[in-house]
Amino acid sequence: MKPLEGQVALVAGATRGAGRGIATMLGEAGATVYCTGRSVRGRPASGSNRPETLEETEELVDARGGKGIAVRVDHSVEEAVIALCERIRREQGRLDVLVNDIWGGEQLTEFGAPFWKQDFAKGRLMFERAVFTHVLTSRHAVPLMVERNQGLIVEVTDGNMFGYRGSLWYDLVKMTVIRLAFAMSRDLRRTKVTALALTPGFLRSEEMLELFGVTEANWRDGAKKEPDFICSESPCFVGRAVAALAADPNVGAKAGRVFASWDLAREYGFTDVDGSQPHWAEHFSRTYATPYPAANEAAYAAWLDSPIERVRPSWPEY
Repeated sequence: MKPLEGQVALVAGATRGAGRGIATMLGEAGATVYCTGRSVRGRPASGSNRPETLEETEELVDARGGKGIAVRVDHSVEEAVIALCERIRREQGRLDVLVNDIWGGEQLTEFGAPFWKQDFAKGRLMFERAVFTHVLTSRHAVPLMVERNQGLIVEVTDGNMFGYRGSLWYDLVKMTVIRLAFAMSRDLRRTKVTALALTPGFLRSEEMLELFGVTEANWRDGAKKEPDFICSESPCFVGRAVAALAADPNVGAKAGRVFASWDLAREYGFTDVDGSQPHWAEHFSRTYATPYPAANEAAYAAWLDSPIERVRPSWPEY
């Protein structure tokens, strides 16, 4: 029997990148996975030029042995979120895992410009898309967990450190969802519902593969363009982290904290789909001869000014 057989998950923001990897790996673990987002076949999300669709994610979940259910949802619209949660209640009667991975800031992030030169409207829209949607979705999905007194909420972020992330609005969003996991964990402290935050490392998303002119089959060739790419991880790596957390009967001990895919891989013993076990913190310390930025913010600030920053705006594909 698979570890998540009979469990129901909602991955909000499952069209591509980390969200798709998480949905797929929850399926691999046996779960029924509601895959939501705004891009479906013949109807891409407004402002997006990406080709990925929710139906493709659904098919990948099925191929891994789970049951995928693609549902087009704009998570900034409360009526749509309520309808989704009512559907899950009606069809499944339960919700075991909620992953808030809604992003939508690909075209909004302004790296390199100080905050007083950034477009305020873009920043506010990013916050609405990548934070407000998480709160709204949790507001209506978490009662399904509280009623059964069990469940896991995962807030997907970028980085498990306090260091600056290169842009005020981007930094604000990614730090806020970590705080959101902590705040929810306080409200949930008398229940067996666990809220925590999780970051992938150098994510080998669909967009990143295209940027480096490689495929998942020959991704290591991308290191010829950017050496740090050798320690990248596929979206399935963070997906297996979520599946491992969901299967852990003692996951409640992790409530309110932020975790990294690479550390959880060591703890739970999973690997990426190619059998590797990338560890971004060790790679950083070894390559730059300085502690990982969680312990050295000055080193992280210097790294932000390094050549990799030229490609970093395309990293997050949540």
